[in-house]
Amino acid sequence: MEGDAFSGLGNGTQIDGKVVQTFQKSFVQVQHILDQNRLLINEINQNHESKIPDNLSRNVGLIRELNNNIRRVVDLYADLSSSFTKSVDASSEGDSSGAMKSDGKAGHKRNRPA
Repeated sequence: MEGDAFSGLGNGTQIDGKVVQTFQKSFVQVQHILDQNRLLINEINQNHESKIPDNLSRNVGLIRELNNNIRRVVDLYADLSSSFTKSVDASSEGDSSGAMKSDGKAGHKRNRPA
């Protein structure tokens, strides 16, 4: 994954640098959100242990923020999965004319539910 393209997809399909850059950007976003979640969880735990009513009330908002962050991570991973599938399909488009591939399998696309 260090170069502008990689071919570790089993069938030798190459993915260009722009796609890799998009994936890296998404993974950085995910990591940032996960780092935020770690801080939120620490604060939630401290507030819970303190048993101070104002801190416990504050946890309601913090837990909502945590849940929203988790939804964002799920959405980012879903987008990554979709983008990856599209880029693999696009890069192997020339191979999917129904002819046999080098692995002996017919070149049929597999449809995934959205």
